[in-house]
Amino acid sequence: MRDSLQHPTRLVPLAFLVAIAIGTALLMLPMARAGDGSAPFLVALFTATSAACVNGLIVVDTPTYWSGFGQVVILLLFQVGGFGIMAGATLLGILVTRRLRLATRLLAQTENRGLVMGDVFGILRMVLAVTLSVEAIVAVILTLRLHYGYGEDWGTALWHGIFQAASAFNNSGFSSYSDSLIRFALDPMILVPMMFAILVGGVGFPVLHDLRRETWRPGRWMLHTKLTLLGTAILLPAGFVAILLYEWNNVATLGQFGIGGKFLNALFHSVTLRTTGFNTVDVAAMTPSSFVVSYVLMMIGGGSAGTAGGIKVGTFLILGLAVWAEIRGDADVNAFGRRVSGDVLRQAVTVVLLAIGLVSLAILALLGLSDFSLTFLMFEAISAFSTTGISTGITGQLPAAAQVIIIGLMFVGRIGTITIATGLALRARARPYRYPEERPIVG
Repeated sequence: MRDSLQHPTRLVPLAFLVAIAIGTALLMLPMARAGDGSAPFLVALFTATSAACVNGLIVVDTPTYWSGFGQVVILLLFQVGGFGIMAGATLLGILVTRRLRLATRLLAQTENRGLVMGDVFGILRMVLAVTLSVEAIVAVILTLRLHYGYGEDWGTALWHGIFQAASAFNNSGFSSYSDSLIRFALDPMILVPMMFAILVGGVGFPVLHDLRRETWRPGRWMLHTKLTLLGTAILLPAGFVAILLYEWNNVATLGQFGIGGKFLNALFHSVTLRTTGFNTVDVAAMTPSSFVVSYVLMMIGGGSAGTAGGIKVGTFLILGLAVWAEIRGDADVNAFGRRVSGDVLRQAVTVVLLAIGLVSLAILALLGLSDFSLTFLMFEAISAFSTTGISTGITGQLPAAAQVIIIGLMFVGRIGTITIATGLALRARARPYRYPEERPIVG
C-alpha cells in the first residue's frame, strides 16, 4: 500500500486533494467570511479547488465575500498550487535533510518533465528564486502605481500589489478587486507588469531552467524549449490580431477605447486567455468569433510544468508537426534537427483526445443541468479544464450539481494531463513480439 501511494501519478493528485481539503476547512471558518456566519461547504470547496488548481473561477466575489483572513488563505492556496505541491514538498526535504531519495526525485520530475535527475536540485532552487523575484518585482511596481496613481494608502496598495502579482505569476486569475482588472483597462503601468508575470509563470519551469543555462546559445536549447517558445511566439500575436479584429467595433469591449487602448487590451486578452483568468473588458459581451478564438487559446494553454493549464503548447505543436509530416509524406516527425519519439507522439494524441472527450461530456452534462446557452457553457467548461479561470459571469448562477462538475474539471485539468502523461511514460515498455501489420482505411 505504501509503495502504491508513493507512485508519482498517485501522489500528485493526493497532494492536491489534501491542499484542497485544508483550504476548504479554513474557508469554512467564520473568521474567513466578511459577513455573518460561515461559508457554505460548496462555496468553500469551489473556492479552495479553484485556488489550489490556480484556476480563478469564483462563485462569490472575492474581496467582498471573504475577510482578510479568507483572502490570505486563497492567496496561500494558489501560491502553493502554482509552485507545485510536489516541488514544494521536495524543496522542503532539501532544506531539512539536504538529500533526495529516488522516490522524491521522481515526484519532482512529475511536475518538471523533461529534466534529468541531476537537474532536480537546480530546478527547485530556480523555481523558488524566480517565484520570489518576479512576484516581488511586480508587487513593488504595482504598489507604487496604486499608491501614487490611484491614491491608495500604502497598506492597501501593498496588499493589492502582492495579491495581484502572486495571482498573475501563478496564473490563478484571482483578483482582490471586484471587477478583476477592468478599472485598469487603460493603464499600461498595471497591465504590462501583469502580462510579464503571467508569461514568466506560464512558459514553464523547464524552459526557464534551460534559458538560464544556455541563454545565448539557442542551438543548445532542449527541443521542448524551442517548441514552447515557438508556439508562444505564434499564438500570442495570432490571438492579439484575432481579438483586435473581432472586437474593434464592439462598443461593449474594445470599441469603447482609442487605438492605444484597443491594442493594449487585445494584447492583454491574448496573454490571459491562454494562461490566467484576469479580464479588462466584459467577456460575456464579446462577439461569437472571439468566443471561438477563446476556446482554442484556452484549450491549448501555456508551457508544460509551469503554472499555466490546457493541453500545453508543446503538445499542440507536436500534433501539428505530425500533421505536417504526414502531408509531406515523411516517415518521421522532425523539428529543429531532432526526431520526435513515437512514444511522445502517442502520449500527445492520448492527452488531447482524453481532454476533448472529458470536456465534451462535461458540456453535455452542463446543458442538461442549466438553462444557459451552449456558447457560455462551453466557455465555462473549457476555462475550468484549462485552468484559465476567465468567466462569462455565470459560474455563481449555476446549480449546485453543475458547480460540482466545474470543480471536477478544475481538479482534473490541473493534475490530469500531468499524471496521464507521466503515467504513460512510466508504463512504456517494449514487447518481445510484434503483430503482423495491416493498414485500415483512414479518412
